[in-house]
Amino acid sequence: MTAPASKDSFGAKDTLKVGENSYEIFRLDKVEGSQRLPYSLKILLENLLRTEDGANITAEHIRALGGWDPEADPSVEIQFTPARVIMQDFTGVPCVVDLATMREAVTDLGGNPDKVNPLAPAELVIDHSVIIDVFGRADAFERNVEIEYGRNRERYQFLRWGQGAFDEFKVVPPGTGIVHQVNIEHLARTVMSRGGQAYPDSCVGTDSHTTMVNGLGVLGWGVGGIEAEAAMLGQPVSMLIPRVVGFKLTGEIPTGVTATDVVLTITEMLRKHGVVSKFVEFYGDGVASVPLANRATIGNMSPEFGSTAAIFPIDEETVRYLKLTGRSPEQVALVETYAKEQGLWHSADQDAAHEPQYSEYIELDLSTVVPSIAGPKRPQDRIELSDAKSSFRKSVHDYVDDDQRTPHTKVDEAVEESFPASDPASLSFKDEDAVDLQSAANGASGRPTNPIRVTTGDRGSFVLDHGAVVIASITSCTNTSNPSVMLGAALLARNAVDKGLTVKPWVKTSMAPGSQVVTDYYDKAGLWPYLEKLGYHLVGYGCTTCIGNSGPLSDEISAAIQENDLTAVSVLSGNRNFEGRINPDVKMNYLASPPLVIAYALAGTMDFDFEHQPLGQDTDGNDVFLSDIWPTPQEIQQTIDSSITQEMFTKDYADVFDGGERWKALPTPEGKTFEWDTESTYVRKPPYFEGMTAEPAPVQDISGARVLAKLGDSVTTDHISPAGAIKADTPAGKYLTEHGIERKDFNSYGSRRGNHEVMIRGTFANIRLRNQLLDDVQGGYTRDFTQDGAPQSFIYDAAQNYAAQGTPLVVLGGKEYGSGSSRDWAAKGTSLLGVRAVITESFERIHRSNLIGMGVIPLQFPQGESAASLKLDGTETFDISGITKLNDGETPRTVHVTATKEDGTKVEFEADVRIDTPGEADYYRNGGILQYVLRKMTNA
Repeated sequence: MTAPASKDSFGAKDTLKVGENSYEIFRLDKVEGSQRLPYSLKILLENLLRTEDGANITAEHIRALGGWDPEADPSVEIQFTPARVIMQDFTGVPCVVDLATMREAVTDLGGNPDKVNPLAPAELVIDHSVIIDVFGRADAFERNVEIEYGRNRERYQFLRWGQGAFDEFKVVPPGTGIVHQVNIEHLARTVMSRGGQAYPDSCVGTDSHTTMVNGLGVLGWGVGGIEAEAAMLGQPVSMLIPRVVGFKLTGEIPTGVTATDVVLTITEMLRKHGVVSKFVEFYGDGVASVPLANRATIGNMSPEFGSTAAIFPIDEETVRYLKLTGRSPEQVALVETYAKEQGLWHSADQDAAHEPQYSEYIELDLSTVVPSIAGPKRPQDRIELSDAKSSFRKSVHDYVDDDQRTPHTKVDEAVEESFPASDPASLSFKDEDAVDLQSAANGASGRPTNPIRVTTGDRGSFVLDHGAVVIASITSCTNTSNPSVMLGAALLARNAVDKGLTVKPWVKTSMAPGSQVVTDYYDKAGLWPYLEKLGYHLVGYGCTTCIGNSGPLSDEISAAIQENDLTAVSVLSGNRNFEGRINPDVKMNYLASPPLVIAYALAGTMDFDFEHQPLGQDTDGNDVFLSDIWPTPQEIQQTIDSSITQEMFTKDYADVFDGGERWKALPTPEGKTFEWDTESTYVRKPPYFEGMTAEPAPVQDISGARVLAKLGDSVTTDHISPAGAIKADTPAGKYLTEHGIERKDFNSYGSRRGNHEVMIRGTFANIRLRNQLLDDVQGGYTRDFTQDGAPQSFIYDAAQNYAAQGTPLVVLGGKEYGSGSSRDWAAKGTSLLGVRAVITESFERIHRSNLIGMGVIPLQFPQGESAASLKLDGTETFDISGITKLNDGETPRTVHVTATKEDGTKVEFEADVRIDTPGEADYYRNGGILQYVLRKMTNA
């Protein structure tokens, strides 16, 4: 693609020679004030210089960025044009579905369908579809891949069609790795070379953890799929010049502390500080000593602490990593030369006078970090490992009825121990005398207990109780990209096996690395046999447990948990532990480093104190504690140095887009437009453009709206658009059954995002959702006010009834509404259910913008007010006036909301309109971002 010409108002265009090659660049030092800008804003400044067109991007925008006031609140809108788009298959499939639908819509409006084509590189990595059906055996990987292809054949054929139908669109086939790890190890350029120009690499991605690439000096963040589609089609991302938080790292990580512990500490600090909609940038002398893998781990967790990005600058460590991962010498030379020429290079001896200015400052002395986990339901809720047992004992009361009694339990259990899962698996029943363990345990410690004996066909007989760790999974891009924690886990496994320790038989173990390189260095280090001895066989290269693809527990364990309402636990090396996400049988979920995942698998329970309780005994009968098997930093580093080579990366990524025989054997449809299969339950033509006209209709105020859901704080996109399993008795399950799909072939919600019929039915269907319209009910239910008595109903069914009556809907929420993944279906489903407005105390950035992108207006209660303070119970009828001001080209700061109660009394307030930029206002006026882009194409 030929690069568009810049107006170059600042005379910044110049030539850079690197070896034998010459590149056009735009010099930052031509803009006054650029030198003192944070690294991340320099990348934005270069972006504006290069794309200045005098209309969307003007000289005034460039001056505003050069004159950025660190103290000011964001107010200046700019248009950021990312260099590329990165996708995973859960969110990528609906992107390609939408692009295919847009081709038809453009044709219907008299336009050229070839215009619907990515204008920048778009790369999709299939990593979210593998489910851990098989584990703990040598053929687990092959079996899971075979099942994956069987389940997802339609989706994969569709993606293969897209790879042929669209220019600049490439697909990394299944079984290769996790998108963010593949990004840092291979796809990321750090500095782009394209159309004769050199410029900083930048990207937006359809996954919130796109920020992992920030560790490589690449500015990027997660957006909804609809925003990503627009970016692919050349539409800039509208944003306000952000505040930038300078984060200074000092000191060194102490012995026994991992990168995971560091990132959980940073997550807790930044959540408390408040960094939503801000950039976080790491600076200072200590940055140079942070390994690239640790930088990537920190960047990965940016969504967990709420920032848009969390970036490290380019330096010697960046260059070292690019060389290690097999980037070409020409590319490495370009990165170093360009960064130094443009003032984007960080060095430890940087002149203090040239240190960037920041809006806010925060500092962490790495030597103060201690081993930590996070949970049981939010990644920012850090717990020091030494407090993990007591914290669990407090938290379990939120999940267990304290009045629960188990008078018929006959288990040999000491009074002072309240959780038998922490005992050896050989617990046996006593005589016929019943033992009231509940009263005994409560007398000692005040904790509920409900021990249940389980007998399995292959793992013997054992006792489960509240707190049993039934899933211990090494998974997720956050940690599997980091050799220090991955090899630390493997060395701990070796030491545990050498001491004669075994994993408890009720624990589902799994190893799902983020790339094949991990397998290579485990092989070279000779550590695979020890991991497999503990049940940590390779199950797949993908997100697995972290995205809700943990797979089923054994039938016996699942039945015991469900029938006795046990509060089971998962421990995973991931970044997400929201309620209902990991597994439907698991209520409490904890994030931990890979070595600690194995440690908890050995312990078998969260009710465990690693400092004072032994994990077991060695062959001589001596107690073995965690400290006895924890590898030293020196041993970990020696193993890294001796087992990881550049050749591993060049070999594994040599044919990354090629795929194996299964991929190549898939029949691939052809043609510029897709032939939709009306019988498909995976890929269906969505209704977004039905009845669309060349010009948008005027926006309307909202009258007579009913509340579909009244929700509390920290409602995540998982609650709104769940990943994971589809239950048979839900609207989505019933739809699939009606279309001839057997329960075993339901697959997950994520895998079916290309079918809007499934996803509408899955919206607000999370099993842990608490709709406050109902009393103490969990799941996707509401009250249906179209029926006499407003009975309890599935949310989907009620929404259909409201639609039949022509009644618009609103959703009420609390703080941090829409936190979590950048899931476009949380907004698409909300819109398709008929929701016209969402009124909350505060929004997370991505979901707020996604709602606008689907034509739903995000509103906030007045500062300090909430649904509770205004005494709104969700039974009211809502009228919202003032939205029509948007028809006059202005965005109102507030709109007037009138909530009329059943007795006729009214609650009135001014709600803040969270349409934050003129660009977002344009999207809303057009009914959504895709409609806006489509009209631009046809009118061009």
